[in-house]
Amino acid sequence: MNLGIFLETPADGDMAWWASLASGLKWTLATAALAWIIAMVLGSIVGTLRTTNRPWIVRLGNAYVELFRNIPLLVQFFVWYFVLPGISPTIKAWVISLDPTIHQFVTAVLCLGFFTSARIAEQVRSGIQALPRGQRAAGYAIGLTEFQTYRFVLLPMAYRIIIPPLTSETMNLIKNTAVAYSIGLVELFFRTREMGELTFRYFEAFFAATMVYLIIAMTANRVMAFVEKKVAVPGYISGGK
Repeated sequence: MNLGIFLETPADGDMAWWASLASGLKWTLATAALAWIIAMVLGSIVGTLRTTNRPWIVRLGNAYVELFRNIPLLVQFFVWYFVLPGISPTIKAWVISLDPTIHQFVTAVLCLGFFTSARIAEQVRSGIQALPRGQRAAGYAIGLTEFQTYRFVLLPMAYRIIIPPLTSETMNLIKNTAVAYSIGLVELFFRTREMGELTFRYFEAFFAATMVYLIIAMTANRVMAFVEKKVAVPGYISGGK
């Protein structure tokens, strides 16, 4: 393995390969962070609505989840990037006015956010439905509204239960950012391929990328494990024992 390749600068570039990979890593982390926020907000809303007693809302929530879960992520990237801007002349004009990198970044954030939100919605639904029915009844019995019952009784407990699957989704989201290379976003995987194609040092390039993805994913895993331990409720998840 020639580690010195990371200190070299390509003939037509202005930074060493390690700096190029670091630049891609910044886009990867930014994309994952913003997409995670969108996924948690939308996933929580949709997942909660799917546990209400309003059939038409439940059906809409189910349709949302099935739509984003059953279309391959790569196809969704292409739909967001190539198809949606052409739906409206106003949207198309706005997209054209954007810097290409910003367009790619926004597309990646939205695509990953909506894709992951469908999976989180399923987990939130499962978490709420795993709670004893008496908890909902107790909330109503003390005078709480439906919104207040979800806000103060059901969701705080449901989130604690679903931390383990949320950990997996967080790690998957980080890894899924690599698909954004398909629309040209210069994230870590894009930079890795670029380095391999220009230097023919594919082993070094992909070994470095593998280690970086591993470190990021394991860091997210440890952070979520710490949170799980701190908020564990005895009798509901293993961290509470």
